[in-house]
Amino acid sequence: MPLLRALIRTARMIRHTGSLAEGLPPDDEVLLDAPDARLAPALVAAGTGDPGPVAKVLAHTREAAEWENRDRYIQRLAAFATHRTEWFETWQHSSPHDPDLLLVKAELAVSRAFASPARAELLRDVTPLILAASDADSGDPVPWRVALDHARGTNAPHTAFEALWSQAVRRSPHHYGCHVSALQYLSAAWYGSHAECFDFAERAAQDALPGSLLKALPARAALAYLTTTAPPTAHGVPRSRLDAAADLAIELSRAYDAADPWPAEVRNVLTCVLTELERWPDALEQLRLIGPYATTFPWDRVSDDPLGRFLELRDTVRLEVAAALPLRGGPGASGDHYA
Repeated sequence: MPLLRALIRTARMIRHTGSLAEGLPPDDEVLLDAPDARLAPALVAAGTGDPGPVAKVLAHTREAAEWENRDRYIQRLAAFATHRTEWFETWQHSSPHDPDLLLVKAELAVSRAFASPARAELLRDVTPLILAASDADSGDPVPWRVALDHARGTNAPHTAFEALWSQAVRRSPHHYGCHVSALQYLSAAWYGSHAECFDFAERAAQDALPGSLLKALPARAALAYLTTTAPPTAHGVPRSRLDAAADLAIELSRAYDAADPWPAEVRNVLTCVLTELERWPDALEQLRLIGPYATTFPWDRVSDDPLGRFLELRDTVRLEVAAALPLRGGPGASGDHYA
C-alpha cells in the first residue's frame, strides 16, 4: 500500500504540476526587492552619482507625511548606499543638514553596525546621528523606528525601549515599521518570548484600520516562531493560533490587487508561514498574488540565496498541490478514485 500511494502521488505530480504554473511569472521575470515606480528612477539617477531625484522623493514623503513609504525608501536607500557610495557622498557635501539625508545617514550607520561583529560598540557611536535625524523633523516617526532598532542592538532594557516606543506611536500610532521593530524586540530571539510577541502582534492587528499592513503582524509573529532555531517546548504556540494569524493575513492580502508591490513583503512572509504550516493551496494563491515581487525577507532567514529559495519554493508548492489533486481530471475536479 505505501508503494501504491507513492506511485499515485508521483503520477499526480506529473499530471498536474505543469498546469499549476498558470498565473505565476517565469523565473527570469521574478525580481528581488524591486522598487516601486516612484523610487526606481531615483535609484537609477543615484547609480550615476546624482542624488537630486532621491532628495526630491524623500522630501515629498516628509512633506506629505507618507511615513510608510518614507520608511521603506530610507531602508532601501541605505542598502543601496552600502554598495554605491558616490551619490550619497555628493549629497552629504552639498546638503549636510538636509533632514532626509540625516535620516538615511542614521539608518545606514545602524544597518552597518548590525552587520558587524562589533555591533554594540559601533551602535554606541550612532546615537548622535539618530538624535540629529529626530531633531530635524519632530513629527517624523521614522527616526524613532531607527532608534527602536538601535535600542534592540544595544541591549536596551524594557523601560528604555518602552520610552522610545511611546515617542514613536505619539507621532504615528499605526506605523508598520515601528511595530515590526517592537515585535523583533519582543521576540524570543531577542528580549522577549513567543507569547509576548504574539500578544503584541494580535493587539496591534485588532486595533488596526481596515487594509492596514498591521493586520499581518500576527503572521510575522508566526514566522518568528516557525523558523526559530530553538527546539519546541511544551508551552509552544497552539496550531490554532498560527492558523488564525495566517487567515488574518490572507484576508488582508486579498484586499490588494495581484502583483502589487505595496503588500509584497507581507505576502512573502505569509507564503513562508503557509508553507511551514503545509497549507499548500493557500501558499499557491499567495504566490500568484505576489507575481514578480519577491522580497529578501523572509527568505534570507532560511537561505543565503533569497531569490533562489523563493523560486525553489514555488516549485515545491506546485508539486505539493499537484500531489493532492485527483489523478483523473484537472485542478478543478473533485473526488479521487485512487486515494
